[in-house]
Amino acid sequence: MSYVEVPGAKVPIRMWTDPSTVEDGAMRQLHNVATLPWIKGLAVMPDVHYGKGATVGSVIAMRGAVCPAAVGVDIGCGMSAVKTSLTANDLPGDLSRLRSKIEQAIPVGRGMHDDMVDPGRLHGFPTSGWDDFWTRFDGVAEAVRFRRDRAAKQMGSLGGGNHFWEFCLDTEGSVWIMLHSGSRNIGKELAEYHIGQAQKLPHNQGLVDRDLAVFVADTPQMAAYRNDLFWAQEYAKYNRAIMMALSQEVVRREFKKAKVTFGQVISCHHNYVAEERYDGMDLLVTRKGAIRAGSGDFGIIPGSMGTGSYIVKGLGNAASFNSASHGAGRKMSRSAAKRRFSTRDLEDQTRGVECRKDSGVVDEIPGAYKPIEKVIDQQRDLVEVVAKLKQVVCVKG
Repeated sequence: MSYVEVPGAKVPIRMWTDPSTVEDGAMRQLHNVATLPWIKGLAVMPDVHYGKGATVGSVIAMRGAVCPAAVGVDIGCGMSAVKTSLTANDLPGDLSRLRSKIEQAIPVGRGMHDDMVDPGRLHGFPTSGWDDFWTRFDGVAEAVRFRRDRAAKQMGSLGGGNHFWEFCLDTEGSVWIMLHSGSRNIGKELAEYHIGQAQKLPHNQGLVDRDLAVFVADTPQMAAYRNDLFWAQEYAKYNRAIMMALSQEVVRREFKKAKVTFGQVISCHHNYVAEERYDGMDLLVTRKGAIRAGSGDFGIIPGSMGTGSYIVKGLGNAASFNSASHGAGRKMSRSAAKRRFSTRDLEDQTRGVECRKDSGVVDEIPGAYKPIEKVIDQQRDLVEVVAKLKQVVCVKG
């Protein structure tokens, strides 16, 4: 489908979904964003749903301003995926050992490594800039600098919630590794600190929603936020790269006879800010639950833990600010999912997948998410499908 244009207070709201299907709270948030003085455009993805301040699944383009809550508290959250030389015929009937080995190599939930992972020992890990990255930590907000040791040990860990690691098969029978994570606790603390700072500023006192507080260009507060924001986005990228390297080590050991090789890693943020130019203007484009889908850009759009995911290539649609959805998107809250579904439902909906099937992950049940096939179909003018994946192993936090 092409987009539907809904009138906004300052800019039209371009929606790649039927507006009548969007929950009232999310629609109010979209209209609130469209009132901001600095806004130049708003694109809404088919996986849109209610979030803090700004909806998840929205792309907000502003001139000379950025809204920290519109980035999300997990700065730099995103996906990585790589195709392996393994095929379905190489896999054992019981994949529980592989799942266990991955969980041993990559801490999940609130877990962290006992010591910071040494990237120098990881095969193929891009260590260029690593030392400079950690040196720049001394320049982030003083309120979180005491978290350095924790941030170092959490580097290369999965986290909880909707973060995951998966072993997948594409329609040709090739095996892929795919993972979803972000900037861990350090990104969350930086986000919450700066949201609080923005809410105190005089120019934000008359906003329709205090969670839409912004930093404006050429101010010390904006400079401080940009410094911390881009550092946290880099942390998230390194975090995924280390987990991918650790994953490849496990796979090499577990499938030693197959002499596994790996293709080019695809990586994309979906909670972040980028400096981009549209209609002759330099804009700050915030993607909260959206990926960049410029012409030829590879991206990853996952479904839920029992359905499937898509590797896509961007078509460069400027109407969406070169963006596409970041996943299937929730159709009910975590609390609603826990009330609605049981562990028996989880077992039924994840049949054939080696994964947790206990009450701790019922809120991640496939039934709590929108159908990924419909979400893909609604953005055929934003991306083309390169590969369709179906998980056979899913590690959850």
